[in-house]
Amino acid sequence: MKQVLKNERGMALAIAIVALVIVGALIAGALFSGTQEQRVAENVRRVQASFGVAEEGVYDIIRGWSDPTTKTRYANLYPYPAVAPSHDTVQFGKKTAKSRTGSYSGEMYKLNDQLYMIDMTAQDTMSLAGRIRGGGASQRLGLLTRIRPLQVNTQAAVTSGGSDVVVGSASIDGNDHQPTGWAGCPPLDSAKAGIRTQSDGTVATSGHPTLIGNPPVLKDPTLADSSFTHYGDVTYDQLAATANITLAAQNFSNSIGPAVSGTTCDVTVPTNWGSPSTPTGACGNYFPIVHITGTGSVINGQEGQGVLLVDGSLNIQGGFQFFGIVIIKGSLKTSGGGKHSGALLGHGHGPGHGAVLGHDQQYLRQRQPPVL
Repeated sequence: MKQVLKNERGMALAIAIVALVIVGALIAGALFSGTQEQRVAENVRRVQASFGVAEEGVYDIIRGWSDPTTKTRYANLYPYPAVAPSHDTVQFGKKTAKSRTGSYSGEMYKLNDQLYMIDMTAQDTMSLAGRIRGGGASQRLGLLTRIRPLQVNTQAAVTSGGSDVVVGSASIDGNDHQPTGWAGCPPLDSAKAGIRTQSDGTVATSGHPTLIGNPPVLKDPTLADSSFTHYGDVTYDQLAATANITLAAQNFSNSIGPAVSGTTCDVTVPTNWGSPSTPTGACGNYFPIVHITGTGSVINGQEGQGVLLVDGSLNIQGGFQFFGIVIIKGSLKTSGGGKHSGALLGHGHGPGHGAVLGHDQQYLRQRQPPVL
């Protein structure tokens, strides 16, 4: 017995030391695990904050798209990839989010005339400060955005809600024709009428005018008053609210024409409505939405293109030519050697409120410029 007791001397101390080591390891493991979970949670929070900032940056670009200068800048990009020195991207420098939770920067690529891709990278405030071990969090977000085209039911070169008088040697052509020098137009359509009116509308002729179309004159019972104010899910007022240029009714005597500053199209000039005759020129790719308020406007200028909205009546004289869509709430009167290539919608009613089309006018249904 004495020998056995002698061999067991010191076991309590050894067991205590082992227990302390094991408990210390458990405590250290729990502390490490808690610290890691805290860091993961903080990282997730920073990642989510960075994602929110990147998302804000993307939609900040979209919200500012309707600005006339910005819209023209984006439209003038070349489809990616383009050969230098042509510009196919827009760079966005670092900008602090309005929420003050971080900053974002990126660029935008033009894929085609209607499709763009926005590439945005963002970091939260703590990550930008450099106080996070490992560099902090960042998020890169890509968004494909498409321009919504204006859906105008162009079943004829001229769509009228009143009575029409075609005199002299006027020519109204419902067939498609590709303007000289234009490229990328859709297939030509020769199944449209020359003039489309409501069932009670009339078309009178005098002299030797030319009415071409399939048929030349179409009386459409489905043509309602709303056809002149609603274009798909866009109304006339909504379209007018997005206008690049808003002008009061006046006599535009030889003032409408392209304006160039150096080699750049000057879109700040309100009488610059693009240049359809020189599609490869500085203003050849500028298709503004022009809104003329009031009534009694007279245009005797050079040329324009895009979308023309007129609240009242319009009188076109001389050699002015417009390529695009024209929507007139009142009456239209033309004279001289002008030319319109596009779809015309005139909603005139009552005596004297029809479309009076003067000699040498030619209405051509052609491509519709996109509207944001």
